[in-house]
Amino acid sequence: MADRKPEGYLEGRPIHPESLMMSYGYQPELSEGSIKCPIFQTSTFVFRTAEEGKAFFELAYGLRRRGPNEPMGLIYSRLNNPDLEVLEDRLTLWDEAEAAAVFASGMAAISTTLLTFVRPGDVVLHSEPVYGGTDFFLKHILPEFGVRVVGFRAGTSPEEAETLLQRLGLADKLAFILIETPANPTNALVDIAAYAQLAQRLSGERRVLVAVDNTFLGPLWQQPLRHGADLVLYSATKYIGGHSDLIAGVCLGRRELLDHVKVFRTILGTMAGPHTGWLLLRSLETLKLRMTAQMKSAGHVAKFLASHPKVAQLYYLGHLTEADPDYAIYQRQCSAAGGMIAFDLHGGEAEAFRMLNALRIFHLAVSLGGTESLVEHPATMTHADVDPEERIEMGISPAMVRISIGVEHPEDLIADLAQALEKV
Repeated sequence: MADRKPEGYLEGRPIHPESLMMSYGYQPELSEGSIKCPIFQTSTFVFRTAEEGKAFFELAYGLRRRGPNEPMGLIYSRLNNPDLEVLEDRLTLWDEAEAAAVFASGMAAISTTLLTFVRPGDVVLHSEPVYGGTDFFLKHILPEFGVRVVGFRAGTSPEEAETLLQRLGLADKLAFILIETPANPTNALVDIAAYAQLAQRLSGERRVLVAVDNTFLGPLWQQPLRHGADLVLYSATKYIGGHSDLIAGVCLGRRELLDHVKVFRTILGTMAGPHTGWLLLRSLETLKLRMTAQMKSAGHVAKFLASHPKVAQLYYLGHLTEADPDYAIYQRQCSAAGGMIAFDLHGGEAEAFRMLNALRIFHLAVSLGGTESLVEHPATMTHADVDPEERIEMGISPAMVRISIGVEHPEDLIADLAQALEKV
């Protein structure tokens, strides 16, 4: 467990994260007693003395080591900002991370993190399927910089992945393993601990890093750092933001790694702004309430879909049985099934579109994790830029529909699905 500041304890006992979301990392007396952190809408900060400015820049650019309890001084909002500093402190609590970095989007978090740690000639091993934007960055952007990318299907054992790398003659060039679990949109799981062990086996003078995109389950229902991951990535647009009114991303992990990530974030300019940081601080206060309600409602909706005659297959973690290959991973790695459901209809795109067009409470829109329930067609929307043959191999068929459960009453969501399925 990462060291917490003294304010994280009450009479020697750690305070729960949902309680700390109201105050951790913020001192009202420094902001005229405001109970909420103000929006520090400024591009630059005034130094009290020239010596102070020099000291702040020395730390910001790594020209000297930070002294004991020496804070990182405020310089310029591309480097740091009070809203983001408080936010990053609070984000570390759920994942028990040492440090966090907030970005302008989930893709900014993923791309900046990868560019921080991979170099020409390196190999990135990644699970499949992944979010369409991640897929494009891995397969079309990184190769332009001389980075070799190797994918493995969710469900592939680390031994099989290692054999693949050996066969390609790339095992000694592996630098980074990127896992998305549960996978978007199939909810397929990847064993984080097993791939962390693979990274250790294949590490030489340079350590192979493991990063997990934890967007689907969020920080409540899965904590990848506990299972050996080095870094955790989020599209904070989704559950962390939770209100479909902001775009942001997060990277968390050990401080030494995040220091490197923040240097690249500063130079690439991929940092989130203060207003986004303030909105995320607001959202963190209700994260557990929202995600718990969504998780419980998803269970009711999934039960309805599982027994519907027009649903050919359901992809939902809460319905895994001991016969499923992912069952043991789920029991060991996850604490709840979350609010994401995918299912295949009998038929294809035409049948899926008829159902999508008939929905009234669900909003036909991409993204996920918001307070409103969303529905989309992965094959033609979020994963439209994935190679068509690869989409089918990954299990993303024209008949697949993905839904994100919001905070509406589950009986209303079920009624809406029922009437829409009648149109199929």
